[in-house]
Amino acid sequence: MTESSTTWNGQAFTIAHADGGVFESQGLRAFFEYRQLGIREATGGQFGAHMIRAVPGVESEAQWHTHDLDFQMVYITKGWVIFEYEGQGEQTLREGSCVLQPPGIKHREVRHSDDLELIEIVSPAQFETQLVDAP
Repeated sequence: MTESSTTWNGQAFTIAHADGGVFESQGLRAFFEYRQLGIREATGGQFGAHMIRAVPGVESEAQWHTHDLDFQMVYITKGWVIFEYEGQGEQTLREGSCVLQPPGIKHREVRHSDDLELIEIVSPAQFETQLVDAP
């Protein structure tokens, strides 16, 4: 990752290349691995962005939950995933699909392909997740 020490309006210039990226298993979900894109550091935590990929053979627990955040967008780059949303039912996202998950919406990840890869952008970078009852 390349990051500038100079800031513009509180944000630093940063570049994250795929060939230098490292996926880590320490993330919100055990069935996913995460590669940070440097956005959290460059924005002082105002935003976060990461690549997420499935751990082959590891299934989702399909737990209903909410996130305490202002913005959450998911863009699928490979494979597919089925999310279920409060008031929206099950939604199948595939390569090229994008979803904006409004703050506080109850949702769960139902299942995914072993080759799933996605980009998630959030604000703020650090946020709380609460398990909730099904809607």
